[in-house]
Amino acid sequence: MSLTLLEKIDLCYLTQSGSLLPSPADLADRYRWLHEQAPYSVLAQGMGDDPHFIYANRFALDCFGYSEAEMLVLPSRLSAETSLQPARQQFLENVSLQGIVYGYSGIRVRKNGQTFPIYGGVVWQLRHQDGTSWGMAALFWCEEHQRPDWFRQN
Repeated sequence: MSLTLLEKIDLCYLTQSGSLLPSPADLADRYRWLHEQAPYSVLAQGMGDDPHFIYANRFALDCFGYSEAEMLVLPSRLSAETSLQPARQQFLENVSLQGIVYGYSGIRVRKNGQTFPIYGGVVWQLRHQDGTSWGMAALFWCEEHQRPDWFRQN
């Protein structure tokens, strides 16, 4: 059985956090819901000197204002303002060491150049079963608000 990219991201989240990505109980198709209807962003970037995004759910695409095709060729560093990229890189290096970091917030850049805040972020390492890294993923909210009852953050 071949796992989809979102399933692999979810399993890495389970490994790092002890739970699957938050969702309501009893969904008919949980991965379709996470991709199309989740009220929070799920993003992933690959590896390399200038990693680009390899996954973005509908909510993330709406936050950033990109089409899926545009987002999946975007270097992930461009999601932050130029002046904030060194701090973002330092944060990602900390995630590499810790495996997962909770409570991240910051400012991100839309396709049109406007900025927007992110809240309640969780960033985690994507690792193969042998422990080698294949990227990083994040979930975050674009508004600071009451989370749904089913949303529990570790």
